[in-house]
Amino acid sequence: MKSSLIFPAKSIALFAATFGITISLVLLNHQNSTPIKPDPMARSFVMWLHGLGDSGPANEPIKTLFTSPEFRNTKWSFPSAPSNPVTCNYGAVMPSWFDFHELPVTADTPNNESDLLKAVQNVHAMLDKEISTGIDPKNVFLCGFSQGGALTLASVLLYPKTLGGGAIFSGWVPSNSSILERVTPDAKKTPILWSHGMADRTVLFEAGQAGPPFLEKAGLSCEFKAYPGLAHSINNEELRSLESWIKSHLQSSSSRS
Repeated sequence: MKSSLIFPAKSIALFAATFGITISLVLLNHQNSTPIKPDPMARSFVMWLHGLGDSGPANEPIKTLFTSPEFRNTKWSFPSAPSNPVTCNYGAVMPSWFDFHELPVTADTPNNESDLLKAVQNVHAMLDKEISTGIDPKNVFLCGFSQGGALTLASVLLYPKTLGGGAIFSGWVPSNSSILERVTPDAKKTPILWSHGMADRTVLFEAGQAGPPFLEKAGLSCEFKAYPGLAHSINNEELRSLESWIKSHLQSSSSRS
């Protein structure tokens, strides 16, 4: 591994913290006096998967930006990854959905598919639990940032039902082409939104650009949005775009099949 990728102990902690800080900085600048409370009889469900070293609760303020009436009956979930050793950070233990081997992530970064598939099973179990309460799968949206975005992609591809959508922010393709053989016909109908900063030095822009061609091979449609000057973080413009995108894919109760 090149010297530029070495992360001393202090740097590891700083690197992990940035995944939460970049989102928090956006949210601190947003004023909202009427936070949305989840409804136990929610008509839709949004799950957000955080990045490496972050936590679910640290990302919960994201939901306060979704102020459109369509989200008043939305249930949100912000699960936290378990703490695991992470190879790219020299075995340091931190919240991580699955292990991966190098930073920055490129289009050619090696994959740890067995560890990834375990994480996918856990995500599927959480989705199954919500759908079993009566929520229309087509009103279920899975979103994720960075490592959470990579897990979002794999989870959508391998889920046996058509979901409302999968939204990937600064993520990458965490699996090789063998996963394409396991994509179900219903999963191919799930729309994908992929957003990536062109100045990202952690998950390189080229890693994001590799997503749409991969999804095309899998038979899925993908809306790709590039953000000039954006580093490894999320900005308000991306979240506003996500709000509009989810609204455009929500199914009314009368259209439920």
